[in-house]
Amino acid sequence: MATPLSLRTVTRAAALATVVALGTGALALPAVAADAAPPVPLKNGTLDWGIKESFRSYLAKPFAKGRTTVDGGARQAPDHGIFTFVDGSGTYDTGSHATANSFKGGVRFEAHDGALDIRISDVRLSTKGAAAPTGEITADVVAKEKDGTFTTRDDIPFAALDMTGVRPGGGTGGAMVFTGIPAKLTKEGAAAFAGFYKEGEVLDPATLTVTPGGTGPTTPTTPTTPTKPPTQQPTPTPGTGTTPPAKPDPKPTATSTPTKPAVTPTTAPDPAGVRSGRLSWGVKESWRKYVTTTCGGTVTPSGGATSNGSAYAFAFGRATLDSTARTADAAFGGSLRFACAGHGIDWTVGDVKVKANGTKGTLVADVTTAKGTRNDVAFAELDLSRADWRAKNGVVTLAALPAKLTKDGAATFAGPNGEAFYTAGTAIDPVTVSLATAKGAGLPTTTGGGSAGGGTGGTGGTVGGSAALAATGADAPTGPLLAAAGLAAAAGAGVVIAVRRRAAGS
Repeated sequence: MATPLSLRTVTRAAALATVVALGTGALALPAVAADAAPPVPLKNGTLDWGIKESFRSYLAKPFAKGRTTVDGGARQAPDHGIFTFVDGSGTYDTGSHATANSFKGGVRFEAHDGALDIRISDVRLSTKGAAAPTGEITADVVAKEKDGTFTTRDDIPFAALDMTGVRPGGGTGGAMVFTGIPAKLTKEGAAAFAGFYKEGEVLDPATLTVTPGGTGPTTPTTPTTPTKPPTQQPTPTPGTGTTPPAKPDPKPTATSTPTKPAVTPTTAPDPAGVRSGRLSWGVKESWRKYVTTTCGGTVTPSGGATSNGSAYAFAFGRATLDSTARTADAAFGGSLRFACAGHGIDWTVGDVKVKANGTKGTLVADVTTAKGTRNDVAFAELDLSRADWRAKNGVVTLAALPAKLTKDGAATFAGPNGEAFYTAGTAIDPVTVSLATAKGAGLPTTTGGGSAGGGTGGTGGTVGGSAALAATGADAPTGPLLAAAGLAAAAGAGVVIAVRRRAAGS
């Protein structure tokens, strides 16, 4: 697997390249630098990060009397969405492949008539590159303590990042985009969060966008309130904060007692929401067999995905569910990398989402190939005509949903010259989605299943009808067998920046 946040030299000759192209994008970065070469400046950076979705949702509840405001140039997406920290600058070390980035902007969370007050600013993201597949987000945090005093914590490691499987994709203007970086709360972050969450709690994934060039990092803007509590109410950015209607708090809340927020959530704040979940899916049985058996390659889950019998389990990210209306919108973390160097295969799927409405649904995913990443591909159509939306033991399980490749999904399997491996309408492995709405509800154990049609996979999988497929299985993709040499040659044509995941992740 490629080193996270690094350039992957495919061949010795490719090490001489100085500019790389990813797909049709303009992603450019010096391919290889001599020892002790100066760091490459990074400019025009943004960090898209929601910190923690359940916390944002909690503040939007009427009983919380909460509000979320941004300042210093930071933005928040509508409907209590994620935050974008802006004007990022930093460096990329061509020797170690490590990065260091700083951003402008801050966000302030308030609730319970001022008993809860947390401000996060001076956000920075760094990675270790070749030294380790890890990174961290640091920040300055000003938080109101239980005794009513404010504590300032500067440059604390707020979130630990897992860079395993995270690779740069191409963005506009030659930008590098690292999508869906998994993040977990650190010990210091938990303390700064006023005890709402514990160390190791999964945070929202982060997306880093940077562009090579510029003049290097700038000095971060000094936080507006680094040592003292805010003296004025910030002006909410339109469409970001929430000012709930004044009505009695359904829970006893003595606003004059600063310790009351301690009873607020340590798990999921919304008692009526989806508390946990899992997506089980094997992608396509014949594809797995081709990569692992015929080709002798590997399928590697990462970023929260795990092997689960003949399928893979993708970790819960977020979800909304209305069983009565038969609608669901769920996102799951993790990715699967299908790799076979001998046949030039390097194909990754991740950041899987399921959108269901009535009897129809769509599986959406990010897909990575040697040509780059395609984000939020409408990968497969789902048939929910026989789905059971009734909760059992606090869990709604949409089991073994039949799935077929869309045109866009099939296109992700195409060879370097556009030759098709599969066609639209090809049956792939069924998808099972489990969503728990009751506290403590256990998710059912699923082991997945093969594609419709038995051990050789779904219908319509064989492309071209080549007799040579007799030794590899009727549904083994023709493209990899015919184009392996071409892919291997293409892989050596230059330095390839493999793309993530991504996360995992919309």
